[in-house]
Amino acid sequence: MGLFALVVYGVGDMVGSGIYATVGKAAAQTGNAVWLSFVVSMVAAMLTGLSYASIASRYPRAAGAAYVTHRAFHLAFLSYLIGLAVCASGLTSMATSSNAFSDILAEMIGVKGRLGTLEWTPFGWPVILRDGGVALVIFGFIALLTFLNFWGIRESMWANLLCTAVEVGGLVFVIALGLRYWGGINYLETPRATFDPATNAMTSTGLGPAMLFSGAVLTFFSFVGFEDMLNVSEEVKNPERTMPWGIVTALCVATVLYIGVAITAVSVVHYQELAKAPAPLAAITHVTAPWLPKWVFRVVTMFAVANTVLINYIMGSRLLYGMARQGLVPAPLGRIHHDRRTPYVAILTLLVLVIVLAMSGGVTDLGTATGLLLLACFAVVNGSLIVLKLRRGEPHGRFEVPVVVPALGILVNLALIGARLLDPAMPRRPLVIAAVLVVGIAVLYLIVRPRAITEEALAEMEHEHDE
Repeated sequence: MGLFALVVYGVGDMVGSGIYATVGKAAAQTGNAVWLSFVVSMVAAMLTGLSYASIASRYPRAAGAAYVTHRAFHLAFLSYLIGLAVCASGLTSMATSSNAFSDILAEMIGVKGRLGTLEWTPFGWPVILRDGGVALVIFGFIALLTFLNFWGIRESMWANLLCTAVEVGGLVFVIALGLRYWGGINYLETPRATFDPATNAMTSTGLGPAMLFSGAVLTFFSFVGFEDMLNVSEEVKNPERTMPWGIVTALCVATVLYIGVAITAVSVVHYQELAKAPAPLAAITHVTAPWLPKWVFRVVTMFAVANTVLINYIMGSRLLYGMARQGLVPAPLGRIHHDRRTPYVAILTLLVLVIVLAMSGGVTDLGTATGLLLLACFAVVNGSLIVLKLRRGEPHGRFEVPVVVPALGILVNLALIGARLLDPAMPRRPLVIAAVLVVGIAVLYLIVRPRAITEEALAEMEHEHDE
């Protein structure tokens, strides 16, 4: 991949189906100031994004987060935990998106509900086995993406480019149609605004750091995806220079799109109605383009979720491949197909895991749990960069950031975790799942007992990579 393909990969990962619902939820919190929530969350994401850009210029490796964690702290278990937590996050994203794609497609072609839904409750855990028709759609969808991932990175990037063009084009279409509505409202009005009789207008009294942070907690995950770019470093031309530019550019492009959509949304539809709309962007086009058929944004959403699955599939397979090279997971996962030059064992392993998750229900809580673990991983990776920057003799990269950047990244990610934990509306179940995942990874670590990687082994691996 060159710079353009890398930016498309990153934008396609970040600008997924999440923005289609996030803007409505954030509007319920911050009103017309929803665009500021995206600005704040972009700053928060950019801090960790800059750290990842610096890491990519120093160590362009698959499983880069696990690699730098081990290089900094020499704790095999911590590296193992980081790698599998990131992988789990990708798996749940793939399963959730596969369900969303298959539900939309099955409804459009009329196969949903032909077979009954079976419910199973092992150990008190509800599992919903999908309808037979939908199950076939899920299997066919994942099988197609498996073939793409196996066939090669170039073919996968062409598919990624098509999907990204459609999903970004949908957002640009919404913004373009809504431009004529811009400027007609107070963009700082919040749900806690008051009416001022003297000016005959609404005056905002609630906009402040607490409200902005509350909105940013919701919108932050719209930027998650930049970390996946690190795992394809070995597929990138001149990664030491290209990776930092790619990560930062992708974050900036996503920010422009999000702010444009947010301003358009509240300009066209009142934020209270936007918050209640099941499909906020459809509510916008209902006003700006009443002639537009309803199925259009269904198709756009399908492309968006398909892109999310494809990108996470590529990321996950390269992550397992990189961890296998580091000795953190069984060596067969690092095998490369002789002709296609893709990690086929890792790809097939993820195929089985994703189908199992996608065929069963209840992945929403798992996604929330892995989201919390992902924030913790960000904090650890930022800490790893600080350790490596302060270590004497550690080689520098082509893109360096001051120590204050990863330090602020740690604070932001811990603050986001705290905000999620203290949110009274957040169910306790994801917290239990997160704890169980950590315990499960610990047990797996004790069973597998991955070899401890010495500095000499790391140096030898770098030498092999350079050759």
